[in-house]
Amino acid sequence: MGDTPAVLINGPRQCGKTTLVRLYADRMAYFSLDDPALLAAVRADPLGFVRRQDRLIIDEVQRAPELLLALKLAIDQDRRPGRFLLTGSANLMALPAVADSLAGRVEIHTLLPLSNAEIAERPADFVERLLRGDWPPAAPGEKREDIVGHVLAGGYPEMRQRATPARRQAWTRAYLTTLVERDVRDVADIAQTTKIPQLLGILARLSGQLLSLQQIGGQIGLDGKTVEKYIGILEKMYLVRRLPAWSGNELSRLIKTPKLHFFDAGLQASLARLTPERAWLERTRFGATLETWVHGELLKTLALGQEPWFLFHYRDKDQVEVDFVLESPLGEMVGIEVKASATVTPADFKGLRRLAATCPHRFRAGAVLYDGEHVLSFGDGMYAVPLRRL
Repeated sequence: MGDTPAVLINGPRQCGKTTLVRLYADRMAYFSLDDPALLAAVRADPLGFVRRQDRLIIDEVQRAPELLLALKLAIDQDRRPGRFLLTGSANLMALPAVADSLAGRVEIHTLLPLSNAEIAERPADFVERLLRGDWPPAAPGEKREDIVGHVLAGGYPEMRQRATPARRQAWTRAYLTTLVERDVRDVADIAQTTKIPQLLGILARLSGQLLSLQQIGGQIGLDGKTVEKYIGILEKMYLVRRLPAWSGNELSRLIKTPKLHFFDAGLQASLARLTPERAWLERTRFGATLETWVHGELLKTLALGQEPWFLFHYRDKDQVEVDFVLESPLGEMVGIEVKASATVTPADFKGLRRLAATCPHRFRAGAVLYDGEHVLSFGDGMYAVPLRRL
């Protein structure tokens, strides 16, 4: 805000955007477009609304797209930094009209649900430590965490405050009702909003798997093109994300199908009706949720870095896989495998070693994240790392 006319905080509903921007409410006028009367007034006279205030906080700005043209005009007439602080529960820059209005005039930050590092009040330095092979010993007397309970609680602040799985399910139902009845209509013109909860339930059970639009559509009576459109809407709302396949020089050997992940493992687990009891009994189902949790943690960690690392998955035609491939702008690579058990064997590094052999001059380090207590070296920059280190 020190050098840019407008700052936009994007992110899913209930991740903490309003709490964050209200820190500035003592020096800027605050307005929430969740207020129906205010929303109607803004839509009737967007330019007049903007001109009546010198500095504005506008919460849930996606609800009045016509306001963005008024903001563009105001910024073009007065480019003082820090004039407008906006929040949106949708990826506004993915909407063509919005992108045209704000391009070059706004700094964008994405706020995701709480990360493990934030909750534990520790630095988000996992990638740096993996690259250096620098793992400090665990603090004396450090309590081993219940990884199942932690993952299923998710990162939404409100959801984490719910004491039981049943109360988290209730929060999820209310959350989805708000999304379907209001937010989906703000970002897209779709006729069958009743299909959205069904689609989310199916996607929750397929999280971490290769994306098949025809398979998904067949379960809810939609064609693949419509499923593609609906998933695109859910991506704009920061609920799900397609994880692209990594491709290097050996393009002919790699499968290009993306995987699908939820941004938040707690929301995914709740939609999939995965309780702590079922997680302990059905380790395969919990493994998929755990992989989704790691996906979200890596996104949050990479967002805080000085360089824009990119996130992929790896799978070749021999069905050898690596859950996550991190690639730096200079092409340096890190591989990460996720395992729900407390034991690690050399066989668990098969995919990482295949990836390292594919790009020997670019591969820097590999890790198998597991439910154990100690960082263990398996040679050549390969480590077994406790999940809590992430």
